[in-house]
Formats: sequence, structure tokens, C-alpha cells
Amino acid sequence: MSRLDDLGRAPHTRARGGAGEQVAEEWLTARGFRIVERNVRNHGGEIDLVAREGDTLCFVEVKARLSDRFGPAIAAVGIAKQRRLARAAALYLVAHPWPGPCRFDVLGLDRRADGGWEVTLVRDAFPVPTSA
Repeated sequence: MSRLDDLGRAPHTRARGGAGEQVAEEWLTARGFRIVERNVRNHGGEIDLVAREGDTLCFVEVKARLSDRFGPAIAAVGIAKQRRLARAAALYLVAHPWPGPCRFDVLGLDRRADGGWEVTLVRDAFPVPTSA
């Protein structure tokens, strides 16, 4: 049984989020990303995954949805969430300076009608603010 199956059975949002982040990590790694950190928490908020794709540092927000009743998973990252991510990323960069480019990615996991999962990665999903 795969972690994607576990994701659908996780009873609580936090458990499902953790399972979703694990699936996202495996999916990204299989596509050449290198995971730098997981579940980074600071005074700005939380970053699900910090990863590298080439010389780019990626702050990855992971969202999972069991149904499309409220739209696709990636639609759950609105302006308020983007601002929190930007603040958390700015504080992360103060503690861990990065000389190269940075971006915000959103990875969505949506349950398909056949019970499988659709994985959507939006690279550079929103701009990196000049001040967070």
C-alpha cells in the first residue's frame, strides 16, 4: 500500500497534512529536487518543505484535498497564506542566507474519482515579495 493510500485514510487534518507532505517530498525527490528542510516553523509562520531545484531555493506549500467540493488543492493558497509564507521565508533567509534565486511553489494533491491522486506542482506560484 502506498503513502498516497495512507493519505486518504488519515483521520485528522494534521495527520493528513503530514502524510501529504511525505508524498510531496517523495514526488519532488523523484523529479530531481533535493529536500533541505521539512516543517520549518518560525515567528513568521510555517513552511512545509524547503527544497532545492538546481541552484534555486524553493519554499513549497503542500495542500491535499479528498474532494473537489471546494476546488482544487492548489486553490487553497490565497493571499493571506501567501503573506504568511513570505514572512516565514524572509525569516528563514535571515537565519540561512541563500545567494541564489528563491521561489514559492505550491504542490497540490487531489483525489481523483477512480481513487487515485492527481499531483499538481505550480512552480513560482506567486512572486517573492521585496519586503515581507
